[in-house]
Amino acid sequence: MYSLTVRDHMMIAHSFKGAVFGPAQKLHGATFVVDLSFETEQLDDDNLVVDIGLASEALKAILQPLNYQNLDELPMFEGQNTTTEFLAKYIFDEMAEQMTAGKLGKQATAVKRLTVQLKESHVAWASYSGSLA
Repeated sequence: MYSLTVRDHMMIAHSFKGAVFGPAQKLHGATFVVDLSFETEQLDDDNLVVDIGLASEALKAILQPLNYQNLDELPMFEGQNTTTEFLAKYIFDEMAEQMTAGKLGKQATAVKRLTVQLKESHVAWASYSGSLA
């Protein structure tokens, strides 16, 4: 498999519900480094997995509405614990929609798998990986 990864970051605030979260039940901030990898079995006619520029723009567009926001206040996350794992899946779904809408060009139709990794620090991160239909 070939892969291409683009990176961005976002700074958010949020809190969690449930004793399992201990002090994170209080409002706190996080800065996530976001890596998004595209995988395919074959390169396109230009020897690309996807266009790096288009992939970077799409990731930036997905993160922009979350950046510098208190996620507890966003209607789309109402009632959710916006854990690192949850956010990785959210970004995965949003990128899959961008690809379906043609925002990454025709070569993106050959992408078989996406992996979204959110690094919360140098010692903790989470990811979501899945196949595309």
